[in-house]
Amino acid sequence: MLKTVLITGGTGFLGSNLIGQLIRNCRVINLVRSSSDCFRIDGYSENITLYNLDEVNLADIFAREDIDTIIHCATNYGRRENDTFSLLEANLMLPLKLLQLGHTHGVTTFINTDTILDKRVSYYALSKSQFKDWLRTYSTDMVCINIALEHFYGPNDDESKFVTYIVKSILNEVDQIDLTPGDQQRDFIYISDVVKAFLKVLECGSTKAGFYSYEVGTNINTSIRVFAEMVKRLARNSKTKLNFGGLPYRDNEVMNSFVNTSAIRQLGWAPEVTLEDGLAETIRFEGEK
Repeated sequence: MLKTVLITGGTGFLGSNLIGQLIRNCRVINLVRSSSDCFRIDGYSENITLYNLDEVNLADIFAREDIDTIIHCATNYGRRENDTFSLLEANLMLPLKLLQLGHTHGVTTFINTDTILDKRVSYYALSKSQFKDWLRTYSTDMVCINIALEHFYGPNDDESKFVTYIVKSILNEVDQIDLTPGDQQRDFIYISDVVKAFLKVLECGSTKAGFYSYEVGTNINTSIRVFAEMVKRLARNSKTKLNFGGLPYRDNEVMNSFVNTSAIRQLGWAPEVTLEDGLAETIRFEGEK
């Protein structure tokens, strides 16, 4: 029998890419809202079951469906001011409801999408850390998996993301992009490698109840300065000025990113797409839109 996977955030960048692969071997249930923009999953509509949370109660979904696995991808990054409640609803309250219902209805595996960021960096990182603590409490009866991601990117990502912002600004040949001095080191990982990490965890992950943690990145750090200059070179842009130092570093800025990928690599996963190749594909896609 096909496994039934319930996914949140399926209309988003990560979730939609996951759905594109999951539908090959799983029955997929996707939770949406009336306000959700479903353009990323339009091509999968006949292969997934949609439930609108503005119209259907979560408890009714679990009573109706025989769900094996929950993958929580829905994320609020807290980029809008005065939006703390919405951030907590997406990053803490919704997954906690799913975790409780999953436990009640015999769901075997819960996979949470986490961040590498320290909880002191932002409310977003704090909310992610708080849910991870809750996830641990349920691990005596369920397989609870936490996948912490480095800075993932790729074609068709949200325009509010840093990589997409830089790519689109350079493709549009804006006169100037104000940036920090650019000495921060980041681990950029292409979306297809992230999706393969999730699939590898689903394939090889333990069936024994417990808490399992995986960090996903390339283990190759690149400075923001080098990254932006690479985008400009690949886009063949000679017009836009990269104004390094035009912006100050953020409070609690992370200057170096460190990720321990030993656990996910032990499952047989390894990143395959270089930063230059991934950016070239992203630039090509965005340039053709």
